[in-house]
Amino acid sequence: MITNNDAFTRVEKMQTGYTDINSKTIDNWVDSGWEWGKPIGHDAFTNAKKGEWSVLLTPTKPVPKEWFGSLAGKEVLGLASGGGQQIPVFSALGASCTVLDYSDKQLESEKIVSEREGYKVRIVKADMTKRLPFGDGEFDVVFHPVSNCYIKDVFHVWNECYRILRKGGVLLAGLDNGLNFAFNEEETSLGRPLPFDPTADKALYAESIEKDWGIQFSHTIEEQVAGQLKAGFTLTDIYEDTNGEGNLHAHNIPTFYATRSVK
Repeated sequence: MITNNDAFTRVEKMQTGYTDINSKTIDNWVDSGWEWGKPIGHDAFTNAKKGEWSVLLTPTKPVPKEWFGSLAGKEVLGLASGGGQQIPVFSALGASCTVLDYSDKQLESEKIVSEREGYKVRIVKADMTKRLPFGDGEFDVVFHPVSNCYIKDVFHVWNECYRILRKGGVLLAGLDNGLNFAFNEEETSLGRPLPFDPTADKALYAESIEKDWGIQFSHTIEEQVAGQLKAGFTLTDIYEDTNGEGNLHAHNIPTFYATRSVK
């Protein structure tokens, strides 16, 4: 017999324990050759030192270099940015870098690249749904690739980014517009209504676990962009991007966007 307490415990676990599930899921994806878990090679690092570089916030479009300005001597945080893809580039450009992620495998890649190339990086394992383990005004730049799809409350992230950035500091964020969650896996028809929230739907939660999606969430423009504005940021630029593959990409339908905001 299932009691009300049992049902409450299940719901509470769905709503609060999902980040641990996502951490383990991403570890498994990295072991399986996940594109966003493959660290850059030595040549890419040395090219960055010569000024030949690009980084991504979204699947295909490089971030405009003017969004950064000079990174030499800057304090840069890669927020949910493990994997050894962007932080090595920023380090090669002279930044003092910190990377925070909740995936052991993604952080392991950061360590491997830093030891191979001989630069220092502060590696922090932490859950970004909690208070970030940094002081007020500690960073000049927060680089935040697409990852809000793995958390339910993005307002908390924007408030924390505002807190840890110095006045004039820059937040660069890659964001999901939610369309991917509305389509079926083949991207040929609408599959389900938005919002996509497995913590509010037991059947969707079970399907997410069964299909190894992790626990992901769709978010609105009010959450993703207006949320930054409500935290105190000024939006200075924005661009759209596609999935880089699949049916939606073939039809040039944007499913991601990137923002540059200033404190």
